[in-house]
Amino acid sequence: MELSVIVTILNEVDNIRPLIKRIHAALEGMTYEIVYVDDGSTDGSVALLKSLDDPRLVVVELRKNYGQSLALMAGIDMARGTYIATMDGDLQNDPADIPAMLELVRDKDWDLVVGERINRQDGALLRKVPSKIANWIIRNLSGVHLRDYGCALKVFRAQIARDLGIYGELHRFISVLASLEGARITQIPVRHHARQHGQSKYGLGRTFRVVSDLILMLFLKKYLQRPMHLFGQVGLAIFAGGALINLYLLILKIAGQDIWGKPLLILGALLVLTGVQLVTVGIIVEVLMRTYYESQQKRPYKIREVRRAGDVAEVHPLNLSRSEQLREL
Repeated sequence: MELSVIVTILNEVDNIRPLIKRIHAALEGMTYEIVYVDDGSTDGSVALLKSLDDPRLVVVELRKNYGQSLALMAGIDMARGTYIATMDGDLQNDPADIPAMLELVRDKDWDLVVGERINRQDGALLRKVPSKIANWIIRNLSGVHLRDYGCALKVFRAQIARDLGIYGELHRFISVLASLEGARITQIPVRHHARQHGQSKYGLGRTFRVVSDLILMLFLKKYLQRPMHLFGQVGLAIFAGGALINLYLLILKIAGQDIWGKPLLILGALLVLTGVQLVTVGIIVEVLMRTYYESQQKRPYKIREVRRAGDVAEVHPLNLSRSEQLREL
């Protein structure tokens, strides 16, 4: 299997048939599979997918709505291709761009090729302007210099995709996550179409989540393997400030001045306590990071069933507990 095309959907029943048709047309002559991951749809999307007689189609039905990041992770885990392409299921991405992106990964030694949406067919106020601001912030804070971080159309080497760890809502920062894994990344222009059916799942309400995720990404990029360097340095600096204030007040007290009730006394005490707490948090997070790296890999989603080209439904081993996995072995 050369390529796995992963499509994550939530209530996109009207877009399923047209998108599958476009994928087949774009990838003619290649060995590929189409992995559809349904993230808790309620509009009949799953029933339609299961009714399709397509030997290249793999249907992954999640038990509930986990969000796009975990749906994408489930698709990557199920994929069997040497290379992986990801795209949205709303017909705004064009599968015809995949072959050129795949060629760069396969023949030009890139690990990840990201699409840059040219002539975006979205509203300016609610989509384009916030996207430009977010791109500028991510580009300058992350150090990963791309022009468009929000395009879902991407092509990876499978080994890079499986190492990403796309938890929470980190699908927006796939390029940054890949950079953390040492991936070689490039970006090329791709086509972008207006939505024809269904409703967009994006809006201004996601802005604060993007900012909070960006803070997490900065932590992952700089301090994931050494969290004590972040919490310890900040904590020691605050503790030192509080200690100096308290030392100054102690000198005043020895000199016979009354320091009780002064705001400076309260500030000094708070800084000392805060510094101790941050250093303690740093130690705890350091232990958690060591546990994270040394513990077994688990997946935070559950799959109801997986169907492949007429096969009976199966329960994937990733859904089993550790004891059940050992019994299976």
